[in-house]
Amino acid sequence: MKSVWFLALCLPALAFGQAKEKKFEGDAKAKQGVDWGEQMIRATGAGAPDLKASNPAQARLGAEKAAMLDAFRNLLAQVKGVQIDATKKMSDLMTDDRIAARVEGLIRNYRVMGKRYYSDGGVEVDVAVALSYLTDAFDPDPAQIAVPKLDGEKTNTGLVVDARGLKVVPALAPRLLDDAGKPVYSVDSLTPDARKGSGVAAYVQSLDDAKKNVKVGDKPLVIKATKAAGSDLALASEDAKRLREMNAGFLAEGKVVIVAN
Repeated sequence: MKSVWFLALCLPALAFGQAKEKKFEGDAKAKQGVDWGEQMIRATGAGAPDLKASNPAQARLGAEKAAMLDAFRNLLAQVKGVQIDATKKMSDLMTDDRIAARVEGLIRNYRVMGKRYYSDGGVEVDVAVALSYLTDAFDPDPAQIAVPKLDGEKTNTGLVVDARGLKVVPALAPRLLDDAGKPVYSVDSLTPDARKGSGVAAYVQSLDDAKKNVKVGDKPLVIKATKAAGSDLALASEDAKRLREMNAGFLAEGKVVIVAN
């Protein structure tokens, strides 16, 4: 009987044997990998129908479960390749079993973004997780902490750093440095909530897109980076001084967008 129902399940695929692609129902396939602008990591998993299932419904359910497991494995592989800074990736931190377990726990909070059900009984699932989750996987470095000033008049809602023309490496934990190389802003400037919910910075390719980005609000401060060293950006002395002396609560909230192209 199992062979009968599985044959019935596969007949649509056989009927379209001359087609180049399998017919499917569901969402269009999503792009995979790291999206630094949207601050998301995406992956897709695929599952085949369970040939040992007692009916087509169970076979498809088995395919969906297999697709979810495959999607998680692929998402974890994408996470391991994420740059923390110019020299380290998440995979370097995850050689520590404690951090590896922490990262895997964090990314299990992924969202299902789409599903596709194929005529041969197979299933594909798209999943995504926020990059900001990963900033909660490693502990603050006391030597890098740059605490933003929180008192005084609030004149800006966020920060746009124009780094066009510089060789910037998009990363999870970029730093803004003064002309002496001391941090003005880093992952350790964030509040605990911002570490999980916002992350350090988004990356876009145009200044207009940066100014319109909801991350920096409706009145962002725009400054120009003077040079880049991997993911670190140096600021002119007057800009670094301004950030240190103004009410820069937006830094503590991670409201930063970097323009890099």
